[in-house]
Order: sequence, then C-alpha cells, then structure tokens
Amino acid sequence: MKDLIHKGKVKHFGLSEPGVQTIRRAHAVQSVTAVQNEYSLWWRKPEEELLPALEELGIGFVPFSPLGRGFLTGKISENTTFDSSDLRNTLPRFTPEARKANQALVDLLGEIAKRKKATPAQIALAWLLAQKPWIVPIPGTTKLKRLEENIGAAAIELTPDDLREIETAASKIKVQGARYPERLEQMTGR
Repeated sequence: MKDLIHKGKVKHFGLSEPGVQTIRRAHAVQSVTAVQNEYSLWWRKPEEELLPALEELGIGFVPFSPLGRGFLTGKISENTTFDSSDLRNTLPRFTPEARKANQALVDLLGEIAKRKKATPAQIALAWLLAQKPWIVPIPGTTKLKRLEENIGAAAIELTPDDLREIETAASKIKVQGARYPERLEQMTGR
C-alpha cells in the first residue's frame, strides 16, 4: 500500500475492523487515515481500546451501524418482523426478547429527541458526532427521506448537560443480546 500511495495510485489508506495491534503495525509502515468499525450507543466496545489508540495516532474513525442496524431509530419494536433474507433474523440482539429489553435505550433517545425537535436517529448520530471531531459515522440507507433525516443530525447541538444525561441513563441500561451469533463472535473475537 505504501508503494501505491508513493506512486500516486492510492491517496489514503484505511482499515476495517482491525485490532489495535494491527493498527499500530500498519501505521508504523504507512500512515493509516481512517479505521472503520461498529460503534453506537448500542455497541460501545471501541471506547475501551480502539478510540484511545486512534486518538493517540491521529487516525480518523468511521463507525458503521451507528443506528444499531436500525434499532436506534425507534422504528423497530419487539413485534417487528423482518424479511426472511434480513441479516437481523440471525442476530441475537434482534430476538423479540432482546428488542423488548433494549427498548429503554430507544426510549431515552426519544425523550431527548422530543426536546430537541428531532428524531431518535438524529440524536443517536448527534451523540456520535459529539464524541470526537475525528469521528464521522456512516449510516446506511436506501431511502432519500432517511438520508435527509440523517444529514439533519449534523445541525443538532447536544449540550454538555444533554451528553451527561445520555451517558448517565445509558450507563444504567445493560444491552441484551450479542452482536453476532456465538459462532461468528468466536471467529471474529468481537
């Protein structure tokens, strides 16, 4: 990659879901511009080791699934059914029981959204944007209306009091269900 960058064929170099050791080894050879990994109010493990390492090394972060695969939008309930081909059918966090238990997180976002005249999705994205200036979430959507809603999150200002409220309330909510089925969790080590 370093040779391709030197030749002008590649402008920037990023990694997807690497471990911290891999990031450090790669960055020692060629500056890593950005790292992609899951991160949201629903999955905060990157705060443990990944985010401190990225900050230390000056590497940007592009979190995928910033809306918890749609759960943090408030549009999914314990009664939601997914198409048979939908990946969420295989994810432990999307069992009806886990969705019911995790609803408290969506309710929290909904309360703040009402005060801010926003949507829960916008508050979830605004929370990510408020964490560090080098964090740029990448929500996925196939609908123009949702894209416009997501873009609106950039205009929402969460005050320090708002952020403390979210942090305090979220710290009391134990997210139920693993991110991936046990077999996949074991393979990826996440």
